[in-house]
Amino acid sequence: MSHDNARASRVIAGEGLERLLSGNRRHASGRGVHPHQDPARREEIVSGQHPFAVVLGCSDSRVPPEILFDCGLGDLFVVRTAGHCLDEAASGSIQYAVEHLGVELVVVLGHAFCGAVTSVLEGASAAGHLKNLLDRLRPVVDAPPRPGGLERAIAENVRRTVAELKSEAWAREVTVLGMHYDLRSGRVRREPPAAGEE
Repeated sequence: MSHDNARASRVIAGEGLERLLSGNRRHASGRGVHPHQDPARREEIVSGQHPFAVVLGCSDSRVPPEILFDCGLGDLFVVRTAGHCLDEAASGSIQYAVEHLGVELVVVLGHAFCGAVTSVLEGASAAGHLKNLLDRLRPVVDAPPRPGGLERAIAENVRRTVAELKSEAWAREVTVLGMHYDLRSGRVRREPPAAGEE
């Protein structure tokens, strides 16, 4: 895999975070500028990609990162699975963005009314790959304090995913943080860490 000359265009984590938050403010207020979506941008990125952030988010159709952060082609390296569950492919994709594309900011994006977490809370049964997914989410429902409801379980899922990513060797030199997207307001907020975490 090509490194795409990543170091030459690296965006530091703090700058990347501000770009995400600024874009989300535009989106939530209905003043999105929809950058980097014209033919000139398509031509510009043919030779390589230089995303400024990785977003690990849920596959939910209501939570498309490029739209809610008002970004465009080549801006974000997006990995999406139901309930933003990590598997080998998702973890490897994020590692690739960090090690080969030089991305310094990794965001785990949870959201209100997450259907995957709701299914676990409601005790849904499933077979095959769907059962594996729900089994992976079960600890966020069973974690103390209980009962906590859907919002607590969603926040716990973000915190656990952030912690899992931070435990990877490749994550030592990057910023990994959690965010929560509110479907009604269109706003994202930083997800606070669990007690005892930085």
